[in-house]
Amino acid sequence: MPRLTSNPRCAVPTLNWIGKDAVVSHHLEVPFHLLKDVPDLACGDPGTGNLIVQGDNLVALKALLPHYAGQVKCICIDPPYNTGNEGWAYNDNVNSPVIREWLGKAVGKEGETLDRHDRWLCMMYPRLALLRQFLTEDGVILVCLDDNEIHTLRYLLEEIFSPGNFVATLIWEKGRKNDARFVSSGHEYVMIFARNFSHLKESGVKWRKEKAGAMEIHEEFIRLREEHGDSFSLIESSLKQFYKELPKNHPSKKHSRYNKVDATGVWRDDNMSWPGGDGPTYDVIHPVTKRPCRVPDGGWRYATLEKMQKMIDLGKVVFRADHTEPPIRKTYLVRDQDDDAVDDDIGSEVMGSYFYRSALQSSNTLLQIFGRKPFENPKDHEVIADLISYVTKSDPECIVLDSFGGSGTTAHSVLLLNHMFKGRRRFILVELQQEIAREITRERVKRVAEGYTNAKGETIKGIGGGFRFCELGEPLFDETGQIRTTVKFGELARHVYFSETREPLPRERVPNTPLLGVCRGVAVYLLFNGILGDKTSNGGNVLTRKVLAALPPFPGPKVIYCAGCLIGSERLAEENITVRQTPYEIRVS
Repeated sequence: MPRLTSNPRCAVPTLNWIGKDAVVSHHLEVPFHLLKDVPDLACGDPGTGNLIVQGDNLVALKALLPHYAGQVKCICIDPPYNTGNEGWAYNDNVNSPVIREWLGKAVGKEGETLDRHDRWLCMMYPRLALLRQFLTEDGVILVCLDDNEIHTLRYLLEEIFSPGNFVATLIWEKGRKNDARFVSSGHEYVMIFARNFSHLKESGVKWRKEKAGAMEIHEEFIRLREEHGDSFSLIESSLKQFYKELPKNHPSKKHSRYNKVDATGVWRDDNMSWPGGDGPTYDVIHPVTKRPCRVPDGGWRYATLEKMQKMIDLGKVVFRADHTEPPIRKTYLVRDQDDDAVDDDIGSEVMGSYFYRSALQSSNTLLQIFGRKPFENPKDHEVIADLISYVTKSDPECIVLDSFGGSGTTAHSVLLLNHMFKGRRRFILVELQQEIAREITRERVKRVAEGYTNAKGETIKGIGGGFRFCELGEPLFDETGQIRTTVKFGELARHVYFSETREPLPRERVPNTPLLGVCRGVAVYLLFNGILGDKTSNGGNVLTRKVLAALPPFPGPKVIYCAGCLIGSERLAEENITVRQTPYEIRVS
């Protein structure tokens, strides 16, 4: 059973379990594999940057590293909850033949008798360790889980990401079950860790999402302003009529209290109370009477007099004729001017730590798409879209990764966000089981993108998007450590560049030249498969004076990967060249 032990070097407890010693470095030993395109299973334009990979996610993640390391803004995973339910083949079973076989290889004979909690931790550790390498400096990971492993997950993530990068644990209430014997555990958790939380804070990052319906109101305001000019009373009355005519379930309806306008936007009175009292007690001087204004009932004041003056200068504080009447604070729903930095984030809202969404919604979504329920506990694509929108609002062209692809919820969420807000987020999904990857994960995303006929026989229009579909190919190196003869220049180039720099090639396509790129002032070259057009037996893969003269020039230090070198050490030093012999000096794992 997992247990906490004290760490003499620091105050943070350490989580230990049977098999830990065997898996903490296992992700480093996993060999690099190639990705093999399956064009017949692609959808729409495969050049969108979206990708579904079928295969063991540990191997798949290692294969994806040379392409995406340090480039993923948001990782959103729904790993096995480890309820002990052996009947549910995908979501809860850490005792499956695949996991047992892997444990036998990674942990050894001891892996055959591990407790299910030990098995879960052995399975999760190397995968989380690899996932961390994908995140950008301001990237985050969101992990959905329930009570079975949430306590061990916190310590596991603290060990891999460090305790200071913990952000929050959200509670997702999914509904009460009356058939529970004692307590209805209808909630789950979403635990959030950052790659670098200090960087997020120092960069002034704020997680917000657009208020549903806010932009529709702003667009109506712009239309009314064009129609009525500076007649704000007429614009206000027209806006109130606009609210009145909206359907009851329209998202803009809940913003009807924003019913005042000025030259720049739509706003409402705000006498919001300060928690625990009337707030700061500095005087706000009336601009005409020059006397302190009466504090509003309930109290509101900006934190400092300087900030209050800034709000006054921006026209966000309205004074009455007499100082005995409290001023009004304007809270805008949306506004043309970009003053969000000095006020509440206009048109957006902050993430809460608790939210409700019935579990029936996600099951019904799959029922509509497939006419059946292929998963017992799918995630809700609208909830996941909400969470992703908060953490990626500042980068609508980012990459979102889910290494436990399942029913394709994360991909559905990304396509939905792009459709709603005209973004260009990209998704990468990894799904272990071939049948699920092809018939559920891929099929759901394809139907959502292209359109489908739902369970009621209604035609549902697609929301756009496409993807590549890949399987895991053979390892880059054979059993003797040699580069496989089937490997192409581009495949080895990505691996060599990542091996040398620990960063992916910064281009969509590998260049048709030995010079792969320059990283931190060092040029990286690869001589392989006759890249210089040499058709001899060595194919120009050996560094000679003639080959050196044919290389694209670079004035600084150079690292050249080649099959051999016939240039003396003095000349190499003179040219500032470091030679790495292939395949022996390429990382194989």
